[in-house]
Amino acid sequence: MDGRGAFGAGRVLRVRRSAVLSVLAFLAACSIAPPAREEAPRAPVVEGWPTIPASAKFGQVSAVDVDAQGRVYVLHRAGREWNEPFPKEPIPEPTVFVFDGASGRLLAQWGADQFIMPHGLSIDPEGKVWITDVGREQVFRFSPEGRQELVLGQRGVTGDDSGHFGRPTDIAFSGGEVFVSDGYLNHRVAVFDRAGRFLRKWGEQGGGNAGLEIPHGIAIRGEHAYVADREHGRIQVTDLAGGNPINWKPDGLRGHPYSVKALTDGRVVSIEGRDNADRSGALVRIWRPDGTIERSLDIALPGDGTSLGHDLAVGPDGMAYAADVYGNRVAKFDLAPRK
Repeated sequence: MDGRGAFGAGRVLRVRRSAVLSVLAFLAACSIAPPAREEAPRAPVVEGWPTIPASAKFGQVSAVDVDAQGRVYVLHRAGREWNEPFPKEPIPEPTVFVFDGASGRLLAQWGADQFIMPHGLSIDPEGKVWITDVGREQVFRFSPEGRQELVLGQRGVTGDDSGHFGRPTDIAFSGGEVFVSDGYLNHRVAVFDRAGRFLRKWGEQGGGNAGLEIPHGIAIRGEHAYVADREHGRIQVTDLAGGNPINWKPDGLRGHPYSVKALTDGRVVSIEGRDNADRSGALVRIWRPDGTIERSLDIALPGDGTSLGHDLAVGPDGMAYAADVYGNRVAKFDLAPRK
C-alpha cells in the first residue's frame, strides 16, 4: 500500500469513527431530551383588555389584584428588567396602573420614584394596597390613591428577624393579620398586625414537609394558608401558625407555581411560570379543596420564552387576571369552562 492508500484508509477510519461518535451523541441527546410541554386548553383571553396609552411606559408586569369595586391594580417595572445587582435609583415612571375591570380603561397611575424592583401587590379588605419591593427589602401600605401609609423593613438591608426581610415576595390577609411570604433569600412566612408589629413567623430551609424554597406567593382562606413553594414545585398548605403542613404535588406535575389564590367556593387557583424542564410559560391550575387538579389552562403567548406567569387575581365577577413578566402584559380571562 502506497502513501496515498494508507492516507485514504486512515481517512476512511476517521470518517467511520466520526460517524459512530455522531450516532452515539445523537442517541445520548435523545435519552436526555426534555419532556414535551404539557398540553392544556387555551384560556379564553379577553382581547384588547386593558387600554394602555401609547405614551405610557409599561412592562415587566409582576403583580395584579382586584378591589371590591372591580378596579384592577397592576404592578409593573416600567421597562426595568431584573438584573443583579439591583440599581440604587428608583424607577422614575409610574409603576402602579389602575384599570376599570369591565372596560379596561386606565383610571389612575402612581408609584413613580418609589420602587427599585417592585414584586408583589395585594389589596386588603379595607381597600389598602400592599406592595413588596425585593430591591428595597421592604413592604409598603398605600391608600387606594397611592398615598404611602406604612413601611416595614429597613431599606436595602437583608435580614431574617422581626425588622428585616430577605426579598419579600407577596402579601395576604386574615382578620387583623398580614402575612408576608419572604422570599428569595429567606425561607419563611412572616406575620404582622395591621400597624406593622411583628407577631410570628414559620418556615425552614430544606426539602422536608415543612421546608420552603422561594415562597413566592401566599393566600389565606379560613384557617388555612396556601404558599406557592416555587422551587419545590408544590403548594404548601398549613394552619395560620404554619403548623400541620401538607403539600400539593400530584404525580407527574412538576411545574413551578409562582402565585396562588383561594376562591370563595373552596377551590384554589395557581399559575406556573416554569415547567419541569425550566421552560418559561403561563399555566393556570384550578385545584379542588382536596388538593387534586380540576383542570388546567394555558395563557402563555405563542412561542418559547415569550411568557412567564408571575401572579394572578380573581375579581368579584369571577373573571381572572394574570401578570405575565416576559409578555409585558396583564391578561384577563374566564376561569369557567366554555359551554
